[in-house]
Amino acid sequence: MYSVKVGEKSIVVKSDDSGITVNDQPFHWDMIPSAPGHFHILHENKSYRAEIEKAEPGSKNFSIKINGKRYPVQVKDKIDLLLEQMGIQAGAAGKVNALKAPMPGLIIDLKIQEGQPVTAGDPLLVLEAMKMENVIKSSGDGIVKSIKVKKGDSVEKGQLLVEFS
Repeated sequence: MYSVKVGEKSIVVKSDDSGITVNDQPFHWDMIPSAPGHFHILHENKSYRAEIEKAEPGSKNFSIKINGKRYPVQVKDKIDLLLEQMGIQAGAAGKVNALKAPMPGLIIDLKIQEGQPVTAGDPLLVLEAMKMENVIKSSGDGIVKSIKVKKGDSVEKGQLLVEFS
């Protein structure tokens, strides 16, 4: 699944064995490369010329031209969407703002204290879920502003666990 923002319009694109859907509607098209970064597209009996003008794969930002009109495109994949749900912003230049529970579970250990600086990869807490211990690590740099849970707390998916400053 992908969340795609084209200009100010957001769409959800899914692909599986049955095909592609855009905003839960089947999407049928033919696309043929005509030159590097250039494509000829047929959709609903209409022809389109597409060109990838600029591609920044790291940030998943693109600039494309369709029939001569330029569109900024930003793509979020499953990982980006999951990080967003957890309160971790993937493109926040390595700075973490908040951590939310990725799944329901039990807090069995806290590895941090309020006021403590953390860097990407530092262990923050241990969450037991489905009889497995999951070490939740920091996705970026920050300072622990407040810890919203304590050892022994049960948490729900999406619950705020830690805030950073």
